[in-house]
Amino acid sequence: LTATRRNALPAREVTMLARAVVALALLGSASAFTPISAGRHAGVKMMSTGTGPSLDYNPDKYTDEANAGNMRKLGDALADGDIERKKAEQEAFERENAMQFAREERQRKIDFMVNMPDTTPAGRVADFMYKGGITEILEQLDNDLIGLLPVKKRVREIAALLVLDKMRRKLGFETAVPSLHMCFTGAPGTGKTTVAVRMGQILQRMGYCRTGHVVVATRDDLVGQYVGHTAPKTKEVIKKAMGGVLLIDEAYYLYNAANDRDYGQESIEILLNVMEKQQEDLIVVLAGYKDRMDRFFSFIPGMSSRIGNHIDFPNYEVDELVDIAKVMIRDLEYELEPSAEVVFKNYIDQRKKMPFFSNARTVRNAMDRARMNSAIRVFNEGLSGQTITVKDLKQIKSQDFQIILDEILAAGENAIVA
Repeated sequence: LTATRRNALPAREVTMLARAVVALALLGSASAFTPISAGRHAGVKMMSTGTGPSLDYNPDKYTDEANAGNMRKLGDALADGDIERKKAEQEAFERENAMQFAREERQRKIDFMVNMPDTTPAGRVADFMYKGGITEILEQLDNDLIGLLPVKKRVREIAALLVLDKMRRKLGFETAVPSLHMCFTGAPGTGKTTVAVRMGQILQRMGYCRTGHVVVATRDDLVGQYVGHTAPKTKEVIKKAMGGVLLIDEAYYLYNAANDRDYGQESIEILLNVMEKQQEDLIVVLAGYKDRMDRFFSFIPGMSSRIGNHIDFPNYEVDELVDIAKVMIRDLEYELEPSAEVVFKNYIDQRKKMPFFSNARTVRNAMDRARMNSAIRVFNEGLSGQTITVKDLKQIKSQDFQIILDEILAAGENAIVA
């Protein structure tokens, strides 16, 4: 009722109207006073605060594969973070105290060595030689190479140093890797490559190189023909030889004293750097004639100072060359007629007086010629109707060597022959 209407009604009527309104309110439902907007949400179920599906936690609902990575408890995450923190602190502590730890470890080692009785058994040299395979390799060297006693002696000396170093390491003694770079000097055919192969095997068995393989290179393999070509070539060869032995034959050709702009100098500098910094993973062997190698070292003193082992390969004596021929015949499953040995010895005597004698290589060439002469002889006999026997197929006779002996006698001492 508006104020104007109330003022127009008598006081008695207003009182009665108010009482009627109160009575209706008491008799009617509470919904009569519900706001009109509530009718639009009559289908919504009203719930008290703190309940409802959004707060129902069911961990099994999230155990599928898609949610597997999300199932980490807060406690686990905190524990992992604590472990990482402790690990980082431990690493920082170790870095800060590395020197102190090293000194303590060094002192413990010294105390151990000082207190070790001098009578403590270190093992038998024969056992180390056998287990490392050194005995087998040295025996192969004896079988493969006739003569060369100074060379074999030097190889055994190097093997002795390596074996004793291994025995020292086993007990805990300090050992330093010896300089194993080598220089082999001698004429062609004196066994330099064969010895390099055996040394590679020895060093590999003793743990001084990874594979022990031998890569043979010359100037052509190392030096380029234009600017910027030498370094890649040299590094490629070094990469192939890593873990083994790099044998550079006729190494003096790397340096040309008459040409300051020769690209060989760049190759030498790369080799010097590798020989110094990677000597534990690469053994460099330089080979060539002794006088030329001495001259080469005079031009490159840094190379000479990095070579710890100089081994000279002497020329073979005539009897030793005959023995080499017998070994070749044996390996090829031939037989040498007794009288043929005398003719072959005469051939070697004469051939040594002629240019470009190459020791075992000359013997090999002579044996190839003798085999060919034997084959021609037996072939012609077969064409003539004779029956070829097993003996004919495997025997080399004196006349097979006489042919090549007559050839060099007719050519003269200054002739160039194979």
